[in-house]
Amino acid sequence: MTGTPGTTGTPLRVGLIGYGLAGSVFHAPLIATTEGLALDTVVTSNPERQEQARAEHPGVRVTATSDELLARAADLDLVVIASPNKTHVPLATAALKAGLPVVVDKPIAGTAAEARELAALAEERGLLLSVFQNRRWDNDFLTLRGLLAEGELGDVWRFESRFERWRPQPKGGWRESGDPAEIGGLLYDLGSHVVDQALVLFGPVTRVYAESDIRRPGAEADDDTFIALTHADGVRSHLYVSATTAQLGPRFRVLGSQAGYVKYGLDPQEAALREGARPGPGWGTEPESLWGRVGAGESPLTGGGRVEPTLPGDYPAYYAAVAKALLDGGPNPVTALEAAAALDVLEAARRSARDGVAVTL
Repeated sequence: MTGTPGTTGTPLRVGLIGYGLAGSVFHAPLIATTEGLALDTVVTSNPERQEQARAEHPGVRVTATSDELLARAADLDLVVIASPNKTHVPLATAALKAGLPVVVDKPIAGTAAEARELAALAEERGLLLSVFQNRRWDNDFLTLRGLLAEGELGDVWRFESRFERWRPQPKGGWRESGDPAEIGGLLYDLGSHVVDQALVLFGPVTRVYAESDIRRPGAEADDDTFIALTHADGVRSHLYVSATTAQLGPRFRVLGSQAGYVKYGLDPQEAALREGARPGPGWGTEPESLWGRVGAGESPLTGGGRVEPTLPGDYPAYYAAVAKALLDGGPNPVTALEAAAALDVLEAARRSARDGVAVTL
């Protein structure tokens, strides 16, 4: 790490590359409200976003290029990469070679091989390389992890996870581009989240089957994808990511030998951040009407089972862990090798959907 941050209580100076959705809605607010971190510089070439960054974070430096940022590497302690997917690998490589720890938004790369190469470079340089998998701190995911840790469901047999939206008109932009170089489409966007969550909960995968479609007129990239995973421990995960779902299913349906857990509705943190809210008292909580239910042999839609209070979501915990890792040697909250394991699954899913076969890992 460059400089001598933390020696006198001085916060780590963070450079943020990219001020679109990821940079402005997720990273900048979380960095700015994390003890031990200070948003020093924002990189964006878009004049409107430059003004937006100055208005939302008074005193922040704004530069147009990552080269300008990295030329000041000695004045920084961490680089966060929230730019388009195709830039993640070259920018992370440049930042690591400049001697800076790095946080990269998901997906860290287009392939697992690239992710492992970045991990090796970070290891060689003795630098932190972390991946922003914020949905490990979703309210429903934290609640489910607690239920599993307590053995409330018995042996889990099937895990259903849905990240569904109703967006019948494509928005365009690189996220929906059909150019493979852009690494767009829902498989790598929302799929990065649901696959990562499944791996965290149930471990390595031995078999992958996927169906991937482009449903909307004018769409170029997958907008309706299903992934079936067989985990080494026998759990089967069925994962759905879609922009074409006219009636939304449960976010989670988890079926075990003793009970099941069903939860509807998305974690509220993204919506709160989009609306300009910032972490503080009551952050990440949801109304009781959205709490899930745990039970056996009854439908949660007719009041079966018991109400399971949803734990508060906690995206701020990610950057708090990054700060602790840099200042106190704490663990990396999400490693590049964990991200590479998820990319192994995503690459297998892409092959499966293309060829109409199950892929063995």
